[in-house]
Amino acid sequence: MDRVTRSGRLLPSVSRLLARPRMVAMALGLLAALGFPPVGLWPVSLLAIGALAWLIRSAPTTREAAMIGWFFGIAHFTLANNWIATAFTYQAEMPAVVGWFAVPLLSLYLGIYPAFACALGHRLGRKTSFLIGGIGFAGCWTISEWLRSWVFTGYAWDPLGLVLLGPFDRPGLAALLPWLGTYALSGLAAVLGVGLVTLLREQRVVAAVLVAALIAMGMYLPGPKTIEGTLPYTLIQPNVAQDELNDGSQFENQFQRITRLSARREQAERRLVLWPESGVPDYLRDGYPQRYYNQMTAAGDPAFARYRIGRTIGDGSMLLTGAVDLEIENGRAIGARNAVTAIRSDGVIVGGYDKAHLVPGGEYLPLRQILEPLGASRLVAGALDFFPGPGPQTLPLGPWGKAGVQICYEIVFSGQVVDRANRPDYIFNPSNDGWFGSWGPPQHLAQARMRAIEEGLPVLRSTTTGISAVIDANGLVRAHIGMRRPGRIDGLVPPAHPPTWFARLGNFLPLAWALVCVIIALAGSLVATRSGRR
Repeated sequence: MDRVTRSGRLLPSVSRLLARPRMVAMALGLLAALGFPPVGLWPVSLLAIGALAWLIRSAPTTREAAMIGWFFGIAHFTLANNWIATAFTYQAEMPAVVGWFAVPLLSLYLGIYPAFACALGHRLGRKTSFLIGGIGFAGCWTISEWLRSWVFTGYAWDPLGLVLLGPFDRPGLAALLPWLGTYALSGLAAVLGVGLVTLLREQRVVAAVLVAALIAMGMYLPGPKTIEGTLPYTLIQPNVAQDELNDGSQFENQFQRITRLSARREQAERRLVLWPESGVPDYLRDGYPQRYYNQMTAAGDPAFARYRIGRTIGDGSMLLTGAVDLEIENGRAIGARNAVTAIRSDGVIVGGYDKAHLVPGGEYLPLRQILEPLGASRLVAGALDFFPGPGPQTLPLGPWGKAGVQICYEIVFSGQVVDRANRPDYIFNPSNDGWFGSWGPPQHLAQARMRAIEEGLPVLRSTTTGISAVIDANGLVRAHIGMRRPGRIDGLVPPAHPPTWFARLGNFLPLAWALVCVIIALAGSLVATRSGRR
């Protein structure tokens, strides 16, 4: 096979570009990342992923296809995850410049997954048409993203399907999530990209414009009619900057700031109050040695801390707040837990949740015995590693409903956010996005919207610095507070939908779609092989 392709006419300039496929792949990786928030150039992403499929089809060997995918991934994840570098500016143990090396180093690993998809896609599609081979490539991409979500604890940030999410008041093609799941939506993005590139290669410009117009219509169709719920809520964004969050001299000021925002404005029989991750600068549970309470100067006593929280939220209110719990052994703390604590207005703790999907390097230092002597440290302040919780749980809160909880980063893991045996009424997603730079918070919010759509559950996000939001079960943002400003949102918790296909099947659903795509490509290859023998 010619290094370009058997079919289609290419300009000489394109042929020269294809002589350096790895550099072209890096350029395509950067372009594909521009479809993610906050840029949102989704047509560029679709064309870039379609061009990548074309590029791997032109590869002479499967190994070269894998290298093309790897170079694509390195550039793609470096740009998409640039916000990680900002996190290094909020710790004192390592030079901030390390962040600018950490992001491409992480991308060297993350690029393995596009490399896998490209290598397998090349094997599936080399004997069939570009379009059929592209469908097989989409199936391989779906599988690669699913693998990325759990291998080595997983890193599911920014699936390709995120580019198909519409603006705040419209779901876009992400409305298909209940029937596809996130990773199959990424496969759909690849199919759309391949389809557009196919038409452009064949110089069918009118057809390409028509298809692009249909995709755009799907991206901007109005969302379903709004339905109101019955449970009143108050959601708080205190705007506590990251550089003051762990400053003990500011703890009391932080508490007063969040309580002023939380004051009851209307009398109601019940109210749900939502504070963010790191929302309480106190240890709330009894039983720790007194020296640990003394370090938290906002109250210094757990009973008093709970009492004044109860007074703050008022009668008939239930508070869900981010907090830190300690693991005590032989009179000393051996670890901590990133927790959400549920507190009634009488100061009684009625339940809690421990974060299960911890951030490597953020909440614990992997391979501590090796990395710590080399000067590595956690990005979150403190010497104690956080311990993981058991996984998705539903908190029964009586008249305040059944709350599912996902703390910060956990919300990005498709299929891992809900206890399927005890489905909640809503998902509470407290977060601290203050160290996520300018790209991280809008990407984080977008991924929370995807969880709402595929699970059919509203998501309520309370963050320290933004973007806080109330998302209904259709993925529409009912209300939000922008970045770096204090505020509150009052309203009624949007109702849940009945369990979606995805809510019932989880990631078996996108894997089934991936299998369908692979079978189509295999069948196309078989037909092409038999035709060639005649």
